[in-house]
Amino acid sequence: MTSLGGAEMVDWNLAVATATRLVRPGPEVSRDEARAVVAELRRHAKSSEEHVRSFTGMGTEGTHDTPVLVVDRAGWIRANVAGFREVLKPLLEKMKDRRASGPGGAVLGAVGGKVTGVELGMLLSFLASRVLGQYETFAPATRDLPAGENGGGRLLLVAPNIVHVERELDVDPHDFRLWVCLHEETHRTQFSSVPWLRDHLESEIQGFLGETDVDPMTVLERIREAAQSLAGGRPDAEEDDGGRSFVDLVQTPAQREILARLTAVMSLLEGHADYVMDGVGPGVVPSVEEIREKFKERRQRGASRLDQALRKLLGLDAKLRQYRDGERFVRAVVDEVGMDGFNRVWTSPNTLPTKAEIAKPADWVARVHRRAE
Repeated sequence: MTSLGGAEMVDWNLAVATATRLVRPGPEVSRDEARAVVAELRRHAKSSEEHVRSFTGMGTEGTHDTPVLVVDRAGWIRANVAGFREVLKPLLEKMKDRRASGPGGAVLGAVGGKVTGVELGMLLSFLASRVLGQYETFAPATRDLPAGENGGGRLLLVAPNIVHVERELDVDPHDFRLWVCLHEETHRTQFSSVPWLRDHLESEIQGFLGETDVDPMTVLERIREAAQSLAGGRPDAEEDDGGRSFVDLVQTPAQREILARLTAVMSLLEGHADYVMDGVGPGVVPSVEEIREKFKERRQRGASRLDQALRKLLGLDAKLRQYRDGERFVRAVVDEVGMDGFNRVWTSPNTLPTKAEIAKPADWVARVHRRAE
């Protein structure tokens, strides 16, 4: 990273430093209260494992090897930078080679990596105050952030963000913490109970990145636009962008096909987690209806105009649609063929729903549950 010829496309250390410096402070809590929140989240994460397994019928044997980490916003930043660096490595190497062959490549490498690191850090500082929890599928272990063995992931619970939202919604904090853990534990169960799922998802992502043939400056410009929106330099970014996000850099038919499959898988995973969270909730979370209603309103309402611009640019609006569309798919299939019938979705990549089947669950049921007659 210090030599011109070997400079990376992104100065990852600078991204971490920038995000950590800029991220907003969390809610005010005493030291004793903070310790109590961490301890309670760990207890809820443990109890959620049994609740999710019992409700879904997944992974009823064996144990998870993926750790549960209760982190602050800086911890979330470090974990995600490590994950980004791992997943994006092939694409960034490709972009680096292309840049090096152009005029002034060495100088661009020295300067561009720093600039991009700062801008990526600005985006991470924005996101770090909004994520409640996250199952990191591709999580390389670090000294302070352990991960599961054999490429397993880790479950992150972002304590200050959970406390912030439970206060904002004015809901029972103990119920809300368990409710969040149920959603995130479902993701951990999905990947730990379906051995092929992680490799399949990684293969699709790497296939998508391998097909990428974009000018490095185009990618950097998208990061710059997002960072400028965050800094207030482009308050009308949502109008200028025409609804584009990073995924709109897709340029080839192969990438569009892969993206359609990825969208379907992510809709399934997010919708399944929401369905499980609501299914388990009434039995263990007394105020689940109030929490769900207020949280749904919060999702739909969004925040400021700036927040809406960044959500559009980063593709977060698509993620909100994944929750909604995926949950409808899961509910419709379970209503039709029961939980055991739905669980056929985890048999192999061939039984995953297509993007069209997410919208039409009956088509998936017909294809996967087709009878000899």
